[in-house]
Amino acid sequence: MKNKNFRYLLMALVAMSFFKTPLYAQTEKPRAFSPKIKTPNTAQDLKEDSVTAVSEESDEGPTKISQYPSSSAPRKLQQHGLGIGLGQTFLFGNYGKHGEDKITMDVLYTYAASYSFDLLMNAHFSEHKNENERMKVMGLTTSIKGRFVEYDNFSPYFVGGLGFYAPRAKRDHNDGESQKWTKQKVSFGLNFGVGLDLRLNEHYVVGVLGQMHWPFVVQQDNQSDLRGYYFKLLITGMYLF
Repeated sequence: MKNKNFRYLLMALVAMSFFKTPLYAQTEKPRAFSPKIKTPNTAQDLKEDSVTAVSEESDEGPTKISQYPSSSAPRKLQQHGLGIGLGQTFLFGNYGKHGEDKITMDVLYTYAASYSFDLLMNAHFSEHKNENERMKVMGLTTSIKGRFVEYDNFSPYFVGGLGFYAPRAKRDHNDGESQKWTKQKVSFGLNFGVGLDLRLNEHYVVGVLGQMHWPFVVQQDNQSDLRGYYFKLLITGMYLF
């Protein structure tokens, strides 16, 4: 009896092994097919394009292109300049009592000492009339010309320095009965102003200059001291060599 029951049990186990589906096959689900697609890195591409836009290839290697407009006539050091300034001279103080404003001409000299500072020398002489009176102004000045910024071929600048002056006036004497010239004496003085240069090419520069000249008081023996100042507004032209 026991052998018969054991035989039935063995047959049942064999049957179950053929027809029963494994548990892991029932629980596991098929995976969806998802191939990897490589997308372009837009940020990296834009960065590379930007680098290519600001550089150009040459025989000596990549050269960086400036973001600002470059000057077509770059400044050179240790360069001399000779030119003129033509414009109006305005008399102030006692100078204006003895003469009227007029068109005058100055002689200019520059020397490029560095990329930011130049030496500027100015020589001028003019005579101004006012009825029976006269006013002569004469000066030789030395200034430092400092540039604010260099943009393209434009250069705004300021000037300031010292100089020698020899003003002289013919003014009323003895309550207007006669006119008498003051003694011509050389005095020290100040000058300062602002201007703008436009560099046309390597040799020619044009611009404008407004410069104040302030000679110290010129003392007189038998007359009142001569004091005053004057302002020059000039159109300038320079030849560089």
